[in-house]
Amino acid sequence: MKKMNKMLSVSVSVLLALGLMTGCAVQKNTAAPADGAAGGKSDGKLTIAVVPKLVGIPYFNASEKGAKQAADKLGVELIYTGPTQADAAQQVKVIEDLISKKVDVIAVAPNDAAALTPVLKKAKDQGIKVMDWDTPADPSVVELSVHQIDDEVYGRHMVDLLVQAMGTDSGKVAIVTGGLSAQNLNTWIDWSKKQIAEKYPNLQIIGDKIGTDEKQQVAYQKTLDLLKANPDLNGILAYSTVAPLGAAQAIQEKGLQDKVSLVGVALPKDSKPFLEDGSLDTATLWDPVKLGYLTVTLAKDLAEGKKPTDGQEVENVGKIEVKADGKTVIMGPPSDFTKENAGNYDF
Repeated sequence: MKKMNKMLSVSVSVLLALGLMTGCAVQKNTAAPADGAAGGKSDGKLTIAVVPKLVGIPYFNASEKGAKQAADKLGVELIYTGPTQADAAQQVKVIEDLISKKVDVIAVAPNDAAALTPVLKKAKDQGIKVMDWDTPADPSVVELSVHQIDDEVYGRHMVDLLVQAMGTDSGKVAIVTGGLSAQNLNTWIDWSKKQIAEKYPNLQIIGDKIGTDEKQQVAYQKTLDLLKANPDLNGILAYSTVAPLGAAQAIQEKGLQDKVSLVGVALPKDSKPFLEDGSLDTATLWDPVKLGYLTVTLAKDLAEGKKPTDGQEVENVGKIEVKADGKTVIMGPPSDFTKENAGNYDF
């Protein structure tokens, strides 16, 4: 009898324990999220993820600075993360991780727009707002596209600067770029080629565009090879913020400042030593700090259902242009940096 009573007692205890566990499980699964929680976050803050082409180079470091300033000002959580190389496969992994974190907005500067389309579509299907910045993504998967400048104006402007530096509108020029699949760089190059064909028919582009994988050392080595193979070269157009620096190093090393003109997309601080000795004639860009600030500002608006308007004044940025499609934003005109003015900028 004692044995039977003991067994009954154990059985009751087990049933009670199971009942308590079941009750806890039901309570956990049916609990509602905290009021106002965004993306399941109890503090109610929006989480905005900004993904550059790669982290660790001065241009995207400057953009990160602006993004952080905006996040602090606007009271949003910021995740600024990207690959350590300009590699689309690495970017896909970064975005997969952000999807698992259930962020509210992903703003990406694609290394290869087509390669990112499936993962960005996945993010969109899960309710995450998707936009691009700095470099266009597949238009079908983004709700907003933040451009630094008008691509046509910029591409044509670079050729005009090179002709001015060369002092002639005839001769041989080469194109050095960053990632061969980067859509923004390719768009600028296309417009530069159109400017040459339409306005400077006596300029001859030699060879194909030379990719440098967004690495200054690669740009330096490939420009050395270019100069050796083409002793009659007159000018170089360099796209991406590290390509002009590597190209300038090569020109500087060979003492060709007075023979080969160079115009490129570069930051004034990085460019200053090369501008001063003439190995780089003109650097042309925009303020990447402002670009980071604008991206986070518009990302917050997008998450809250607000679209940008043409002529809108954005704090710390200025007036923006919005194209007729309603989703393409132009931050503003480019700035040109020379040996005379490069020292006036802090980026």
